[in-house]
Amino acid sequence: MIQIQSFLSVNDNSGGKTVKCIATTKKGSFTRFANIGELIVVSVKNLRAKNKFRSRVKKGEVSYALILKTKTGLKRKNGVQVKFNTNSVTLLNKQFKPFATRIFGIVPQELRSSKFFKLISLASGVI
Repeated sequence: MIQIQSFLSVNDNSGGKTVKCIATTKKGSFTRFANIGELIVVSVKNLRAKNKFRSRVKKGEVSYALILKTKTGLKRKNGVQVKFNTNSVTLLNKQFKPFATRIFGIVPQELRSSKFFKLISLASGVI
């Protein structure tokens, strides 16, 4: 579960290293937490050292992000609980398309039910 003011790592090659959650984008009343597969609004805090000049994002830029991994994880209908070691996201532009051309590591299969099929094809594996 990710909440406002949480620091997250970026899990793609867009150029960002760490981001800070500014807001959740759930509909309805005030929502405090976001989970895997949900959109949040983030601000870029640090850039990767290698890609500072070729980076697609700049420091301080506000963009959307999709949560890929959380430490609390999620529970599936068959009883399996999936947890990760880090809280990580991938950065999206205003049309909800990824900045990145590659996603590092694996992504959960719950993204198949959402509209982010492009991210699944960019990832190295699905768990």
